[in-house]
Amino acid sequence: MEAVASERIAAVRAIRIWQPLAGTAGVASRFMRAIDFHVHLPTPDWIDGSMAGYVEAAEAYFRSSVERQSLDELAAKYRALDVRAVLLAWDAETATGRPRVPNETVATAIAEHPDAFTGIGSVDPHKDSAVDEVARIAELGLRGVKFHPSLQAFAPDDERYWPVFQACERHGLLALFHTGTSGIGARQPGGQGIRLDYAHPLKLDSVAAAFPQLTVVAAHFGWPWHMDLIAMALHKTNVYIDISGWSPKRIPAEVIRELRGRLSSQFVWGSDFPFIAPDRCLAELDELDLALPALLHDNAARVLRL
Repeated sequence: MEAVASERIAAVRAIRIWQPLAGTAGVASRFMRAIDFHVHLPTPDWIDGSMAGYVEAAEAYFRSSVERQSLDELAAKYRALDVRAVLLAWDAETATGRPRVPNETVATAIAEHPDAFTGIGSVDPHKDSAVDEVARIAELGLRGVKFHPSLQAFAPDDERYWPVFQACERHGLLALFHTGTSGIGARQPGGQGIRLDYAHPLKLDSVAAAFPQLTVVAAHFGWPWHMDLIAMALHKTNVYIDISGWSPKRIPAEVIRELRGRLSSQFVWGSDFPFIAPDRCLAELDELDLALPALLHDNAARVLRL
């Protein structure tokens, strides 16, 4: 079993080398109409393991049922949409005591479905192994590191954690941060102990300033502090905004204005599946005349180096 997994992960490293080459034959280099920048694994290890006890509150918040699927089914779903999914690993063990979704799990999924998936790893910033794990993520061929300050219970502007971000910059990995409110814990007593202040987008400003070669992606556009995030993106070209976790019809007008205008090169689309279905998002973007190539594909392809 370990030998098979190692072969699959080795395939991911090979894809990382040849995927960006223009005109290279093969499914992994095929142009797709969109890249879904924010896809959680809809499998039992994440939904019933990492998210156990959180899912019900999130379903009520998003007003939709969480859809459970195998990775084979997920790949088929995204192929049918002509969309590449960016899978997210998960590690908030220190703060939550819940099992992680290992980076190797995501790397193996990509090796099995290179035409449908790209991946971003996860690092628990409290762990002594965090910096080494960033190097491991790069070795696996993943394209970045996902952080969830609210669930991981850490403040990104606390310089104790900056060696982790420095490692991301050194290895050429983007840093994707959950920002703003959280559907996980929403409308529960004490929000299930989850603090929103950790995810205020202004906590990323000092990070983006200190590491100018680090691509900082703020997920969910930081609502209700979205104007602070827009100001940051206008000030710092290494700050990108991910619009996942929202029905496009409900995105604030101020965000839409910047997405269409002066920040059009710094927005990426994501669904936040399995909380929101990608086909629903794409249909609404079409209805709103927001199915823009830069938003759906080009910006994400650039920062992911696809």
